[in-house]
Amino acid sequence: MTFTTKTFTLNSGAAIPAIGLGTWQSKENSTRDAVKHALQHGYRHIDTALNYGNEKEVGEGIRESDVPREEIWVTTKLDNHWHHRVKEGLQSSLDALGLDYLDLYLIHFPCSTDPENRSKHLSDWDFVKTWQGMQKLLETGKVKSIGVSNFQITHLEKLLSHPSCKVVPAVNQIELHPYNPSPNPPLQYSPKLLAYCSSKNIHCTAYSCLGGHNNSPINGHTNLTSDPVILKLAKSKQKTPAQVLLMWNIQRGVSVIPKSVSPSRIENNFDLDGWSLTKEEFAEISAIKTRSKVVADGWMPIRVFLGDDE
Repeated sequence: MTFTTKTFTLNSGAAIPAIGLGTWQSKENSTRDAVKHALQHGYRHIDTALNYGNEKEVGEGIRESDVPREEIWVTTKLDNHWHHRVKEGLQSSLDALGLDYLDLYLIHFPCSTDPENRSKHLSDWDFVKTWQGMQKLLETGKVKSIGVSNFQITHLEKLLSHPSCKVVPAVNQIELHPYNPSPNPPLQYSPKLLAYCSSKNIHCTAYSCLGGHNNSPINGHTNLTSDPVILKLAKSKQKTPAQVLLMWNIQRGVSVIPKSVSPSRIENNFDLDGWSLTKEEFAEISAIKTRSKVVADGWMPIRVFLGDDE
């Protein structure tokens, strides 16, 4: 099987690459080289966000790679305190990236924060109004597809049922890995949020797909690459634990954006051609009982992870 060139067709008609490079928490001065190396090694999907503070370096890496712009899928995200200034938020990202258009623009979180006091939620604004602004961007030619990130079923139902919603989000980018798979009940492979998105023709992209950690006390740590099941399968298939984890998500129809600034890991994460998980191996990973989440919502003025996908 060939996964390095695999794409998923969105409801917008665009084809998003199955494997991309994530850039969350990439250290300053390392993002540019990571993006450049990934593109030169075959990646065609780069994910960033205004919130990450590295859009300028991402743009530099794209240009230094010498890969034609039209061959690269670029995703970035509208930050919370820009919700009532969608057009300006987009232009800020385009200017930082040095690009004329985006392939995908996402609402980063369903939280509209007061730019003057980010500990407060805007009293007269919510993501439904933000989506109205996102829809208008499609008319400008500066955005090819629009979507959301970190939206739960409750958020999506509110958005999709509103009369102003004329465009169904093309993508919902969410935390997805065997410790946070969106199953219900825990021991049965029945991904509730994924099933809901699929029923609405919304593609899911997995961030933190290898687990990970954040030194901030409000976020968690998942030691996925040391899980006994993952280690056993990696050994038997002569693959890395990361490769096994990425394949698990891709085989269930989810695109992945593993983050790394290490050239060797960037290459290994992309080395997914010529093999796959068997039905039994896939089921064994899906049956892992451990539950843990990397990204929390304690830093925002409202809760966004509501538990309705668990």
